[in-house]
Amino acid sequence: MEFPRKTFWTVVTMFGMVAGLEYVPEFRNYRLLDWDAVKQVGDFAPSRAMPLEPVEEAVLKPGRVYEKKVVKGQVEPLSDPANSLAAFYEAIERVESGEPGAKVRLAHYGDSPTTADLITADVRGLLQKRFGDAGHGFYLMAKPWAWYGHRGVDSDSSGWDIEASNLVSKKDGYYGYGGVSFRGGPGSRARFRLKEAGTTRVELGFKQVAGGGSIVLEACGERVGDKSTAGEEGDGYAEFAVPESCRDLTVKVEGGAVRLYGIEFLKAAPGVVYDSLGLNGAYISVLSKFLKADHWQTQLQHYAPDVVVINYGTNESVFAAFVDKVFEKELREAIRRIRVALPGKGILVMSPMDRGERNVSGQIETVPALQRLVEIEARVAKEEGVAFFNTFEAMGGNGTMAKWYGSEPRLVGADFIHPMPGGAKIIGNLLYKAMLDGYNRYKTAKRVPELAQNL
Repeated sequence: MEFPRKTFWTVVTMFGMVAGLEYVPEFRNYRLLDWDAVKQVGDFAPSRAMPLEPVEEAVLKPGRVYEKKVVKGQVEPLSDPANSLAAFYEAIERVESGEPGAKVRLAHYGDSPTTADLITADVRGLLQKRFGDAGHGFYLMAKPWAWYGHRGVDSDSSGWDIEASNLVSKKDGYYGYGGVSFRGGPGSRARFRLKEAGTTRVELGFKQVAGGGSIVLEACGERVGDKSTAGEEGDGYAEFAVPESCRDLTVKVEGGAVRLYGIEFLKAAPGVVYDSLGLNGAYISVLSKFLKADHWQTQLQHYAPDVVVINYGTNESVFAAFVDKVFEKELREAIRRIRVALPGKGILVMSPMDRGERNVSGQIETVPALQRLVEIEARVAKEEGVAFFNTFEAMGGNGTMAKWYGSEPRLVGADFIHPMPGGAKIIGNLLYKAMLDGYNRYKTAKRVPELAQNL
């Protein structure tokens, strides 16, 4: 029998490539195998992993991971000395008091973790459990990335040319509320399946142009309406009433060419709408440059969030020159744009999580520029009079990703960037508790004069 030389050398070459990545510092974070995990393959001992606590409104319960201070375990208050979130808290109070039709809306712009609705799904769930569910909110027309998705919504689509604002080389600035546009013609379709019934209204956002095509909406296989996208150039919207019991919705292009942005799902009930607007690989320039200023302004005014969360920094943190020379200017521009669009509404700058990398000795450490970036965000937020949430410190600060990677259960992936669902749940809980703490402080401050008068 002839020795299989070709197979042998293929195996040797592949092994050399995989192993070699461990010894080239520039490529350590791109390694193909986690050798610690490989060693554990042969460990057949019963799992010692601590089961994750369910999402609760109570403070995170102590356990093996938390006792190691991977997270601090206490509420990290929002920094908001200028009381910039007053309008946000007022909207929550209207919902909590039972005002008919009252809704509070949050727009959370972020990078890759929020692309898959990590963190945002947990905050949404907690806020809606506490104050009521007014609908899922905004969802992109199709998946720009295979892992795009939101908890509670399944989708599939075909026939779309997808343009993400942070990826296309030639940017025209028209990418809608969510930062992505979708071009399609006859045969293009998008289907959405909602986990729960209760949606009574959906709305499609699109670019209106002369000679634009037409779209149709079906609910549970029945045509419920159509809309032409033809008209004077600008933003257009198509609103449809749908049966409350229907959870299966399909958008189709019926004729001509269209450019759509996304769909929103709303319920008739009062409560919270939390828009998760994450883009893979996104950074602050999405808000300060890539979205055309007047177009994004009209989009923000249409959806009218009570607070806009600016949650960037993870991707910027490995480009020290950008952090030191560009980031502050673009963060200020993003804040300025939001203020022009939504005067009097809340803005919350949310720092990135810790980001780890392996040093030359193979140890996981926080990337050098991250702490400087977080300090810039805190200072800019204070000087601009907007709120700030220090995610980095709330989760444990410097070196947290190393602890998360070594914890049981593991809370971050092997890139030391993207949280596992359990890690995302921790961050979501911390942000929710900080928001709730800020709201309770707001209510207390309102009642102090009343109490003083009664003394």
